[in-house]
Amino acid sequence: MLKRYLKLSEFKLQWSIFAILVALFTLFIIGDPRTFLFPDIYYSFMSTIPFMTIMALALTPVIICKEIDLSFPSIMGISAWMFASLSASTGNPTLALIISLITGLLAGLLNGILVAKVGLPSLIVTIGTMFFWKGLVLVFSAAGGITLVPLRGTVLFKSLVGRIGGVVPAQALWAVGLAFLFWLILNRHKFGTHIYFTGDNIESARMMGIPVNRVRMLVFTQLGFFAAFAGILLDLEMSYYWPTTGEGYLLGTMASVFLGGTSVFGGMGTIFGTFVGSIIIGSLETGIIAIGLSGYWTNLIYGLLIVISVSIHSILRRKA
Repeated sequence: MLKRYLKLSEFKLQWSIFAILVALFTLFIIGDPRTFLFPDIYYSFMSTIPFMTIMALALTPVIICKEIDLSFPSIMGISAWMFASLSASTGNPTLALIISLITGLLAGLLNGILVAKVGLPSLIVTIGTMFFWKGLVLVFSAAGGITLVPLRGTVLFKSLVGRIGGVVPAQALWAVGLAFLFWLILNRHKFGTHIYFTGDNIESARMMGIPVNRVRMLVFTQLGFFAAFAGILLDLEMSYYWPTTGEGYLLGTMASVFLGGTSVFGGMGTIFGTFVGSIIIGSLETGIIAIGLSGYWTNLIYGLLIVISVSIHSILRRKA
């Protein structure tokens, strides 16, 4: 009965979030029809929002597991540097891609080991690794950029950030495909069930025979992997690596997850909600400026949306 109620609550929450998205874009269209009734703005959204969407999708299982990770923007940065520097030095972007993804995976695994095996709080661990990876990037890069223009026209470039049919950015298709993959895992695979049970009540999950430490390690590991993937996509899209890569993604990504219906209390969350939440967060600043408001309103609205969404989760959980 409880499970049925939670599923119903999540269903209502998801469609409430979708209604917010529709209402928001209706407001944008009314406020600036010259911008939002033409495809250029949506082409821009499909080019830029997927980087945050991919990380938000990967962060969702971590939050459902009642953990937190603040280091993924720095993992994105160190992996992006690894990809750019190896591509430039070896001339082999495929090798650079593999090593970069492994770097992100190992960085995420380190977080998982420190949390699940050593027993440190995930908040403290990921604050530490956030500064560590960011500092390592600055030391290795000497605060200098790396051009990736020679990779334009390669098969790797076209498959990751090329324009499908000359119109649709490939990174948008990657984001949609990964959203479907995460949905399958959380809703149709026993690992997804383990994530929900671990986040809902870790002691009960242990009593049920769920390997909770392994589950926690895996959710951190996959986040590191997909943060690296997002960093590679960003490198290729910009055709340039900046030492600041990853900065500015922390709050927007977390806002996407919480706005999308994932509870900060663990045990509750949806991929559909996160996907819609990332679109809302990714388009909000552009829409606010387009309808004539100051960009200073953006942070205010971000904060308001997060507080409201967390409050809704708390109310639903008490009723359950």
